[in-house]
Amino acid sequence: MKTRLTPLLALSLLGLAAGSTIAPAAGREKLKAAAEQEKAPLIETLHDMVMIESGSSDAEGLKKMAEFTEARLKALGATIERRKTTAGTGADMVIATFQGTGSRKLMLIAHMDTVYHRGILASEPYRVDGNRIYGPGIADDKGGIAVILHALKILKDAGWQDYARLTVSFNPDEEVGSIGSGEIIAELADQHDVVLSCEPTVAAPIAKNDGLLLGASGTATAKMEVKGRASHAGAAPDLGRNALIELAHQLQQTKDVAKSIPGTQLNWTTAQAGTVRNQIPEKAEAGADIRLTIPDGIAKLQAALDAKVKDKFVPDTETTVTIIAGRPPFVASDRGRALAREGQAIYAEIDRKLDIAEMTGGATDAGYANRSGKAVVVESFGLAGFGYHARDEFIDTNSIVPRLYLMSRILIEQGKK
Repeated sequence: MKTRLTPLLALSLLGLAAGSTIAPAAGREKLKAAAEQEKAPLIETLHDMVMIESGSSDAEGLKKMAEFTEARLKALGATIERRKTTAGTGADMVIATFQGTGSRKLMLIAHMDTVYHRGILASEPYRVDGNRIYGPGIADDKGGIAVILHALKILKDAGWQDYARLTVSFNPDEEVGSIGSGEIIAELADQHDVVLSCEPTVAAPIAKNDGLLLGASGTATAKMEVKGRASHAGAAPDLGRNALIELAHQLQQTKDVAKSIPGTQLNWTTAQAGTVRNQIPEKAEAGADIRLTIPDGIAKLQAALDAKVKDKFVPDTETTVTIIAGRPPFVASDRGRALAREGQAIYAEIDRKLDIAEMTGGATDAGYANRSGKAVVVESFGLAGFGYHARDEFIDTNSIVPRLYLMSRILIEQGKK
């Protein structure tokens, strides 16, 4: 006969109901055992999600992911809202709410979309090779979703309710800049005390240890447009004003402009000019990827670019540069740094080392969550993996138990503050 534990007794047996950040030895062992029990079910969850192709433009796949995660969150006792994104494919966010008996408001975020197009499983199938499991999107970010679902299962089984509200947000458009969900994430985050974002941490041997992340670049795009004058390329080339030549000049003189503005990065990545071989092109344009770690980076870059493009190589041409803001940068607060150090102490409980990374050039939804500074935000609570946005994406199964332990413990500690 199975004895049902009351919430207080269950947490007491885990040694986690109260006290210092460092859990008693008996509690550590019980929680670690619970995490170990969830390892196989988590791997099964990963398999099921990887088999759902859910690229950012795949409305059908994103609907399946929303249905899958909604069902799992409902089974954990959540109230579910499916909220339409405001741009892009119009796919749904899945927003789950749990009501507790404590005073703190906690939030967990991850994303359902991947960078891969429909049909990717034919060339990059789900496969297991030792302690690595491969599959498109398995680390970024289906591993993050899995950590959330199974850590909440551990805590549900333990009867943990030491929070006022716990919100889980899964969005369908992170890989395209959260164009339809970013403002919703920011709005939700401002209603919470703590936000844990569940992007992956880098796996060995690329990184020596698992980690947490305290900073991620913001994003923007730049478009350079050159207007010249068309003319016959063979009979009257001198009557034209070659927009392509002027574009080349402007790209050369602006390529290093960000180096004089700390906290910004600009790389010209696309270009187009002309439509036929025998015509001097009257129009040319280029596109740039911009990364930012300072709040006024766009304004500073715009001013610097506007000044540079006044210097022309081809007379009677006109060059303009337009910058469009994307995801805001994420730079953790002192409170976020303290939370990350708490994570290090929790990892030490199971004799593992946790690294803290200051910054990545990649952008994440932690930027939206952290935008106002109201909530404490830390990134990379997902599984350890690598190969995302490339080929042979994988997670390291050796990270599953530690990451479940970390997520469970940090939620308990944050709930009782």
